[in-house]
Amino acid sequence: MEIRKSELRRSLLKTRQSLSDREWRDLNNRLCVQLASHPNFVSAKTVLGYFSFRREPDLTPLVSDDRTWGFPRCVEKSLAWHRWQPGELLVEGAFGIREPHPETVSIDPETVDLMLVPAVACDRRGYRLGYGGGFYDRLLSHPAWQRVPTLGIVFGFACLPELPIDGWDRRLAGVCTESQVWQVAG
Repeated sequence: MEIRKSELRRSLLKTRQSLSDREWRDLNNRLCVQLASHPNFVSAKTVLGYFSFRREPDLTPLVSDDRTWGFPRCVEKSLAWHRWQPGELLVEGAFGIREPHPETVSIDPETVDLMLVPAVACDRRGYRLGYGGGFYDRLLSHPAWQRVPTLGIVFGFACLPELPIDGWDRRLAGVCTESQVWQVAG
């Protein structure tokens, strides 16, 4: 199963990396419009996002002062969430990904209304294919985080009917692409 995931991950990352700047910007703008109008996003007071890496969709155009935003820091094999607003200090963290400074205010799962989850791919059942480190699966396995609504964020070409899954993979509550947002049944 893991070999199939590795091959799929490699192929989809190659496709994403091959997008021209114009194609990427167009897809990204359309995805942000979809997300910005979704009821779960509109009503959320505290949203967890991520900083774009390897041409992932970039959600920072949606960051505003009208809600609290949290972004992850990799701490060993876990994610820690910290408040961040434009203009605040960012540091280079694990894997070369930008993250909030460790001394910024942390965010408690009880205060979170929506988590936007980066992915290499998502499927119609709500499963995601990440980079293989298991950070989000471990996080979403903790009882404190299981009540937080989650939306996988991918471009449409990376939304597949079905992904290979393992026992530790955690389903998301929904998926957002540049053309639609859908909730996962069940």
